[in-house]
Amino acid sequence: MLIVKKTTFLLLILFTFLACKKKEESIKISEQTHTEISLSYAKGFSISAANAYKILTISNPWPNSDKVYKYALVEDSILPKITLNRDEFDGIISLPIHKIVVTSTTHLPGLELLQVENTLVGFPGTDFISSKKIRTLVDSGNIRELGKNEGINTEVLLATQPDVVIGFGINGKNKSLETIKKSGIPVIFNGDWVESSPLAKAEWIKFFGVLFNKEQQTDSIFKRIETDYLEAKKLAKNTQNKPTILSGAMHKDIWYLPNGSSTEAQLLEDAHANYLWSNSKGSGSLSLNFESVFTRAKDADIWLSPSNYTSLESLKNGNPHHATFKAFQTKNIYSFTNTTGATGGVLYFELGMTRPDLVLKDLIKICHPELLKNYDLYFFKRLE
Repeated sequence: MLIVKKTTFLLLILFTFLACKKKEESIKISEQTHTEISLSYAKGFSISAANAYKILTISNPWPNSDKVYKYALVEDSILPKITLNRDEFDGIISLPIHKIVVTSTTHLPGLELLQVENTLVGFPGTDFISSKKIRTLVDSGNIRELGKNEGINTEVLLATQPDVVIGFGINGKNKSLETIKKSGIPVIFNGDWVESSPLAKAEWIKFFGVLFNKEQQTDSIFKRIETDYLEAKKLAKNTQNKPTILSGAMHKDIWYLPNGSSTEAQLLEDAHANYLWSNSKGSGSLSLNFESVFTRAKDADIWLSPSNYTSLESLKNGNPHHATFKAFQTKNIYSFTNTTGATGGVLYFELGMTRPDLVLKDLIKICHPELLKNYDLYFFKRLE
């Protein structure tokens, strides 16, 4: 009897100890103090940090979005110790991320710069990938082809068992992404392309930094990009010449070109160039008739980004009117369409958003060839 009482007493002490230990190890959400992590340019996302978890908020994943997405990022060692209100979040992501799916080529440089490209297990449209490192992973079968962004092969994606999917959308109506979310895999919308300035778009590398616990590394990478961009801008500002710029090309009866508030126009302004439609405003591209473009730009010094035309001959064959511009006659036309990866993916579309410093240096080299004498064009090439 005495032995039974003694055993009961010892068990009671043990349970009390374990309960106290569990209480000590538990983390009270109500006591968390969140600190906002400052961003210099980007407006479409924010990050706040506490000692137990981080919150990633996406406020503008596509133009005129009326929904804010909120995600909790929790270390896998801490996740069992806390209770989060799942109704408060659009997803709870366990860190570190071991397997990821991204859906836009603009997401790829963030992975590569952070040296976590090996975590990529699937991508829709692998032929569009230009990165040599990531192409090697595709060719070796480590990255699965997922079809098209607007119609992702969800069966293949679910088979890769990613920890998270980084989505891209123009209006939030992607049935494939909804199916993925319903399967229990978190989907985070990335709105880098919606930002209104080159450096704001580039700062989205910090989005990937917080997902992979590499905030300090992304701060350093972005600071280098920002510094190089601002130094190049300052260099161009001191030049006397400001060449006139034409952009875009005809498609059927419409000439499409960037509006004056676009990031393309901002880059040209920072390159100290006179973009002939710099005073136009609005969202999206301008849609003009040939006569209005020709009247303003027939004598433009430089013609940049003539749609997807890859040679002077194809540009002329596309529309004979193209050959009537001074820039065509002087062969002063530059495009990024000829700088591609092994399977035809255009490098500019993949890397240009993350590296506006290189885009700006290209434009300065084209517009002010006396500057950056030891710099070779990275994205743009003169049409032959």
